[in-house]
Amino acid sequence: DRLTKLVGIFERLDFRANRAHGDDLLGDAYEYLMRHFATQSGKSKGQFYTPAEVSRIMARVIEIGPNTPRRHSVYDPTCGSGSLLIKASDEAPHGLTIFGQEMDVATWTMARMNMILHGHTTAEIERDNTLAAPRFADGPGRLKRFDFAVANPPFSTKAWSNGLDPDHDEFRRFEYGIPPAKNGDYAFLLHLVASLKSTGKGAIILPHGVLFRGNREARIRRNLVKRGLIRGVIGLPANLFYGTGIPACIVVIGKEAAATRKGIVMVDACGGFRKDGAKNRLRERDIHRIVDVFNDQRDTPGYARMVPLDEIASDANDYNLNIPRYIDSGEPEDLHDLGAHLHGGIPDRDIDALDRYWKVFPGLRRALFAPGGRPGYVNPRTSPDEVREVVLGHGEFVAYRERVRAAFDNWRREHESRLYGLGVGDSPKILIRKLSEDLLDRFADLPLIDRFDVYQCLMDYWDEVMQDDVYLVVTDGWSEAARPRVMVGKRQAGESPDLTVRRTKYKMDLLPPDLVAGRYFAEEQREVEFLLAEQDRIGREVEAFVEENTSEDGLLDGATTDAGNVTQAAVRVRLREVRGGGGDPEERDTLEVCLDRMKAEAKAKRAAKSARSLLDVEILARYATLTRSEIADMVVRGKWTASLEDAVGRQVDRLTTGLVERVTVLEGRYAEALPELTQRAEELEARVRSHLRDLGIAG
Repeated sequence: DRLTKLVGIFERLDFRANRAHGDDLLGDAYEYLMRHFATQSGKSKGQFYTPAEVSRIMARVIEIGPNTPRRHSVYDPTCGSGSLLIKASDEAPHGLTIFGQEMDVATWTMARMNMILHGHTTAEIERDNTLAAPRFADGPGRLKRFDFAVANPPFSTKAWSNGLDPDHDEFRRFEYGIPPAKNGDYAFLLHLVASLKSTGKGAIILPHGVLFRGNREARIRRNLVKRGLIRGVIGLPANLFYGTGIPACIVVIGKEAAATRKGIVMVDACGGFRKDGAKNRLRERDIHRIVDVFNDQRDTPGYARMVPLDEIASDANDYNLNIPRYIDSGEPEDLHDLGAHLHGGIPDRDIDALDRYWKVFPGLRRALFAPGGRPGYVNPRTSPDEVREVVLGHGEFVAYRERVRAAFDNWRREHESRLYGLGVGDSPKILIRKLSEDLLDRFADLPLIDRFDVYQCLMDYWDEVMQDDVYLVVTDGWSEAARPRVMVGKRQAGESPDLTVRRTKYKMDLLPPDLVAGRYFAEEQREVEFLLAEQDRIGREVEAFVEENTSEDGLLDGATTDAGNVTQAAVRVRLREVRGGGGDPEERDTLEVCLDRMKAEAKAKRAAKSARSLLDVEILARYATLTRSEIADMVVRGKWTASLEDAVGRQVDRLTTGLVERVTVLEGRYAEALPELTQRAEELEARVRSHLRDLGIAG
């Protein structure tokens, strides 16, 4: 009821401008509410919602994309709120023909509302038990077949056969085997397989147990693999789904070319996610990486493999699809070398393990390490404290950093005109798609740096800052979007003013005042920064002076408030008392020095505040005269691309840190061999014995 009332409020708002951009704010708002309802409801209601990130992966790995026509159908036999169907349809440029079935009455109602709010008014969403009473059929004993099918059924349901006789199923869904009586995972998988056309593709979310459990499930799995129906398996991180924290996988089904299938694509994506409150969420880079390696069938050590069917069918594996059997995603063990500890040197094995760096920086390896005195070991040329300086200053590393910068600059130049030309009515979604895909391509051939890390830099900045900026521009235009906004009433949560002029607070949503100050009032800005630095310096001097004279029996102990603080007022009062009563001259002098310094600090604060206020007035006035091109230039270059360039630079810094830290660890680990340590221990022992003899304690 609350959701319905809230939707009624949204319906009274005008979203026509956003629909022109290809956005569906009403539907997205409803989706947002359902996601948060699922988050808060936990196991009781969370099963109706599939995280959007997982839905997008499922749609893309079954190849719903820009060339998929609207006449193609997509089906979800356990559709819940319909979110999975909607996300699948969204991957096609004009949507898809949608079919779904849901057993729970309340959830079925939510699904129908969700379809209407997202504009899918022709979607057919039926209510009933999919296994016992499938509502989509092409006559008696024949299920309706679809081009695509997606599903996130309830995990390991025990009552799957209620109202159903699996041995005599009229739709012949269990010809590959009958699932266990108390576990319905394969029942839903087999229903999905039976609901696909001869060229159909499907994806279903299931617990990892379906990949390796034995007995009846093993027989079904063997038959599906032998028929070539399983295209791939994608292992997902734990705690992604609402209502359960167990890790799950996506089983990808493909009927097209099943008879000639030679292998199964396996992806171990369990380690790629970010924390989001109590749940884990896939990042944009995780989504893109999973889809890319799966669709390209690209072998990636520790992450993805095209596993031959012969290997899966071998006696050792016996059709077990458990991903760790085929992909070792663990970090290699960091082993100590006994020989190095005994005789010194760093093992070649440990240096060779950094080969991905040496392929790019062969000369750097020679700069850091010299041949050792014995085969298989090297000696460091630098101390651990000097490693970072050597790496950062080496010509090969400097050249590599320039390659990264050049790749980013080429991307920036390619898209600057597009960004400058943004106008009312343009599509933010098309913009970010072009920006992000081109950024991925430009960093694809650069060694060391992970192009998906660079991609995530853009997507994070888009989510946090740039998306809101772009929506402002395409809705209101550059000039209006840059207009200072007067903050009235109570400030919004987390929102603070950018400028305060004559007690009026202003928010600059698009163009930060620092950028305006930096371009047009650089000298005044430097003056403010100098005065603030001077204020800070004097403040630290006052703090140190007070601390020095308020220790036990300090000369400022009599100038404290009831709370124990030394204030200018308290110093004045105590100084009058000392002067009038002929107190300690040293205390008087200390109080006078303290008062002078506090006055100086107050004066510095007034000067900095005055200069800041005058600058704010000039900045605010300047906003009114800015041209469209001036605004666009400051935002595109000074804000957007400058921030992204910094983020990409931090990725290079992270690479540097990884190399420096590993080399430093190795140098420190084998810095002193056992004979040297033994000799030093003997020397120290001899010195101690000598001291004891001198003291007459030992002979």
